[in-house]
This record gives sequence, C-alpha cells and structure tokens, in this order.
Amino acid sequence: MDCNRCDEPAIMHAAYSGAHLCADHFRESVEKRVRRRIRRDDLVPRDASPDDPQIWVVGLSGGKDSVVLTRILHDTFADDPRIELVGLTVHEGIEGYRDESLEACVELADALEIRHEVVSYEEEFGIRMDDVVEDDPENMAACAYCGVFRRDVLSRYAEALEADLLLTGHNLDDEAQTALMNVLEGDVAQIAKHFDASLGPLSEREEQEEFVPRAKPLRDVPEKEVALYAHVDDLPAHITECPHASEAYRGEIQQLLYGLEENHPGTRHSILSGYEELAGIVADEYSGDDGADLRECDECGSTTTREICRKCSLLESLV
Repeated sequence: MDCNRCDEPAIMHAAYSGAHLCADHFRESVEKRVRRRIRRDDLVPRDASPDDPQIWVVGLSGGKDSVVLTRILHDTFADDPRIELVGLTVHEGIEGYRDESLEACVELADALEIRHEVVSYEEEFGIRMDDVVEDDPENMAACAYCGVFRRDVLSRYAEALEADLLLTGHNLDDEAQTALMNVLEGDVAQIAKHFDASLGPLSEREEQEEFVPRAKPLRDVPEKEVALYAHVDDLPAHITECPHASEAYRGEIQQLLYGLEENHPGTRHSILSGYEELAGIVADEYSGDDGADLRECDECGSTTTREICRKCSLLESLV
C-alpha cells in the first residue's frame, strides 16, 4: 500500500482516519499534532521574549513518550530563543529498569544539547522503590507509592528550576483511560481538577499560584504511533514496562479501550474530545469554590490540604 500523500510505501495505517502514511509523512503528521496542541493550549505566552525566556521542564523518563516529546519540542523550539528546555529525570531505585532508561535520557540530552537534571528517591527520601515494594506497609500497589513520590519530586524541582511549565509525555491512550476512569468513578471534582491541572488551555484554567502549570502536548497521539515514531526516528527510548507496574483498574480500562478502538476506530479521540469539553464546563462550575483549604505540610512545607502531606505520611510508614 502506498502513502496517501506520495508514492512511497506506507509504514502505517491509521484506522481512525483511514490514512496510509510513509515514514516521512507519518513523522510530519505526529509533529503537526503536537505543535497544534501547543498552540491550542496557549503554551507559548504572547509576551514571551528572548530577554526573559520561558523555561520548560520536561519529565524525561527515557521511555518512548517522554523521549519523543522531548525530541519534537527540541526540533520545534531549537531556534526560538523564547523557549529553554530542561530535561528532568527521576530515578526511583528500580534495579536494571531505571538504570537503562537513564542511559537513554543522557544519550538524548547530549545529542540535543539540552540541560539535563537527574534526581533520585534515594537522595530525596532515603528510599528505593525496590525496597518499598518489598515492605509495602500500606498494602498498596507499587504505582500508588511511586505516583505520590514522583509528583512531589517533579513539582519541587520544576519550581526550583524556576520553570514556567512542566511538560509530561502522556499520550492519547493515557488520557482517554484517565478520562474514562474519572467518569466511571463519578468523580466530578477530579474532572474539574484535571482540566485546571493539565488539560485546559493555560488562558482558561483557574490560576494555581502554588504549582508550576503542567501540559501534555502529546495527548492527541495514540500510544502505538508514539512507539512507531521512536522507532522510525531511531531514538534512544527504553521501551520496557516497569517490573512493579500493577495498576489493576487502569489495566482493565486499557483492555476495554483496546477492544472499543478495534471495533470502533476513533473511540479514544471521541472520549477525550468530549471529556475535555465536559471538564471545561465542570471547571467553570467549580471556579471560585475554595473547597479544602490549602496549607503547608508540617513536615516538609509542601502545599497540601492536610497537616501532613501524603508523601510524608507514606515516608513515615516506611520507616
């Protein structure tokens, strides 16, 4: 089958659009969607200037998503003095797995000549995820611990690096799964938070001075296309699932979406499109609602709604 846009052989078929694309036009298609998302989400302020460049910190894990995102952002803004990219890698302390992906991060950052910072749970908290999984004092999935620790590290270091934006490599599958989970759980407040935290255009979000704004420019691209882009572009991505991954509910949603997408191409796009519109409406409804009072954690000083934040309470249980 030839590419729809030229006479070269197609390397992929997007069932949701009917497109058959060669390697060059496939790469162009992915990059176009990422750049369109950057525009739609108002990520580059109109007053950005070379004299006071925007610092964009990218959560660079070494997996396909973060590597592809970093590469496209670099290619897009390499000659734009208004944007400065910084890669931020978190080493959780998972033997073998994160060591290999860290090598991919270093290789990419060196090739692109961008600043690269590495932090670890061991340095920050005195723990390693391998040990946390073995002890498991809260009887939780490994991802539940790791998610709390990772969010804390990314947020604190983004602030320390004086970031204007924290970008993560969540793809279409990731966001469609989260959207469906929030709807099935009936968590309307979380839907509003999702919009203000990372989904809505920066100009439409409720201002949150306590946190560096987040963005997900890769969220219009299906996971398999991200993996194919990494392969076609020969990027140093470490494409291996974390050995401790065990989010059972998300896994069920993932399998459900696989089946729906196979039988009804475009389902993921429809879910996320409708969800984003709904989330915007819900966020407007919740706008100005103070909800739980934010305060400083008594242990570490981070912003929380409790006397002791979730991170510190988990760390106490691990002592």
